[in-house]
Amino acid sequence: MKKTATDIKDISALNQLDKEGLNKELTKAKKEMFILKMKHFANELKQTHLIKAYRKYIARLNTFINKL
Repeated sequence: MKKTATDIKDISALNQLDKEGLNKELTKAKKEMFILKMKHFANELKQTHLIKAYRKYIARLNTFINKL
């Protein structure tokens, strides 16, 4: 099962989610970030740019949650 940056939703999709949906998306993103970090520490991650992308995505989700 190969993960790519396509799991990251764009801003228009996040605008349509309610607070519960945003919290679920945040939990999913944090789990994925943990998996990416563990793979990076084990030298198994080839797409290291995904760590930065998920870090920004988590910050974006936190911003959307705080706006509500």
